[in-house]
Amino acid sequence: MTKMKAGQALAKVLESWQVDHIYGITADSINNTVDGLYQEKDKIKYIQVRHEEVGALAASADAKLTGKIGVSFGSAGPGATHLFNGLYDAKMDHAPVLAIVGQSATGVMNTSFFQEMNQDPMFVDVSVFHEQVVSAQQIPYVVDQAIRAAYAHKGPAVVIIPDDLSGQDIDFAEFKTAPIYKEQMQTKFDEATIDKVVAAIQNAKHPIMWAGVGLKGATKELVAVSEKYSLPVLSTVPATGVMPTDHPNFMGSRGRLGTKPGFETSQMADLVISVGTNYPFLRFLPDGVKVIQVNNNAADIGKQRDVDLAILGDGKGFLEELLNRKVTIAPTKFLKAARLDKQNWDKWLDTLADDDSEGLPAEAVMRTIKQHADDNAIFGADVGNNTEWAVRQLPLNKNQKFTLSSWFATMGYGLPSGLAGKLSFPDRQVFTISGDGGYAMVMQDLLTEVKYQVPVVNVVLENKVFGFIQHEKLAAKQAPYGIDLQGANWAGIAENMGAIGFTVTDQKSLSEAFDKIDELQKSGNTRPIVVDAKIKNVDPVDTSFMPLDPDQFDQATIDRFKKTYNIFGQPALSEILKDM
Repeated sequence: MTKMKAGQALAKVLESWQVDHIYGITADSINNTVDGLYQEKDKIKYIQVRHEEVGALAASADAKLTGKIGVSFGSAGPGATHLFNGLYDAKMDHAPVLAIVGQSATGVMNTSFFQEMNQDPMFVDVSVFHEQVVSAQQIPYVVDQAIRAAYAHKGPAVVIIPDDLSGQDIDFAEFKTAPIYKEQMQTKFDEATIDKVVAAIQNAKHPIMWAGVGLKGATKELVAVSEKYSLPVLSTVPATGVMPTDHPNFMGSRGRLGTKPGFETSQMADLVISVGTNYPFLRFLPDGVKVIQVNNNAADIGKQRDVDLAILGDGKGFLEELLNRKVTIAPTKFLKAARLDKQNWDKWLDTLADDDSEGLPAEAVMRTIKQHADDNAIFGADVGNNTEWAVRQLPLNKNQKFTLSSWFATMGYGLPSGLAGKLSFPDRQVFTISGDGGYAMVMQDLLTEVKYQVPVVNVVLENKVFGFIQHEKLAAKQAPYGIDLQGANWAGIAENMGAIGFTVTDQKSLSEAFDKIDELQKSGNTRPIVVDAKIKNVDPVDTSFMPLDPDQFDQATIDRFKKTYNIFGQPALSEILKDM
């Protein structure tokens, strides 16, 4: 036993869980806890953010990028409520996060003191664990249990600590129970069930596989199964990169953030094998499609759509079972047509990127990032049209990492995710892609990147509008009311905050800016960078429903859709298949 302040013991518990940085803002109701972090400052880096929301979002991004728990803190009252955006992001995306929340000293609790409030009920819905400690001796134990709960249930855990308790001396000995957090699900698959899956693939004319985040870490197996059974592969948007994005069998995603081949192959499919996902767009598949769902959570099976064959188990293990079978299917006409459909789509995006005659296209910005990104780059995407452009073009085909706020879909995620990415992987390139709407919500924390010398490349796509909402207004035939944004000199503001700023308006200035960024990175630059990309305001194609098939739609409908989204050089998948 060693005598120390409870706040320092808390920090030592974090260390035992390999936490090396923590985000937050200190205040009177959490000062003793922060002083405990000071005692362990050589092992845990305190990142002082400028808004607790950014800290909580960064903690969530840490967890998604690393698989390890992310940690943030806030003071009582407003500091606590500012954490909610990040905590709900972690809840919705099943990320293990710990939030340490300050509370007024025990002597003034329940007396209507300044900022004193009953905080525990506030966190009931968002958290997998929420406790307020009642003694100093409890603090390390409760924090340890909170972290275990966050890992076990894949979500946020909250510990509320009255400030006087964390400042008291306690006897502390490090826990003997190992900090186990990597869950290995062992599944023994029934042979007859795997036989049914193989037979279903053999009997299908247009089978596809739909991969989710449950297949992260199984890229090799996914590629091998796709090639062995001639399966076009779609991924959910959060799982972008689980199948190399440049693989000819990868079709992209279905939904508004998807691709033409992603929509068409899934729309034509007669068999869908869904592995490691509870993706909501399964419900929009045509009637009559046979669905096989593999998931390690029984509650998620059949949640989005009634399935023909339910398999409870680990996704990677399931793929390994398929690989062990002696069946091999030669490339089918459907697969070959799907590959050509994807090639046409990629060529179209590239052609859009070439044309800056009416303003800088977002596709050009994405292509330039792709050209300058290393094989292990990290990408953080905000929410909005920027997400569509990012998932359609960013290179996720080697050892890159990608993160976004997928289910909660909160704007403002981009910059915090870049901060987290660079702190967790200091030797990697980190890019964030944000719209001007999302960036403006959190731009104050560019100062955090400046202060801690975090050289993230923050790309701001300014079109002076809430573009994602603009599309919804157009589709609903509503007035474009309340969606226009005031522009700004984002590069100039960045310079004034101590960062490096570039303004780009065409392909030439865009290329020159990224060439200079390359030079800065090679010279050991430690300042964050903001690329202020003044893009033309174009509504990107909505791929959730694409009326292009002449067998299903009249020519007037097809022509109207093509004109709306400037679609050319892309025959319908059905037309490609007929020509095979």
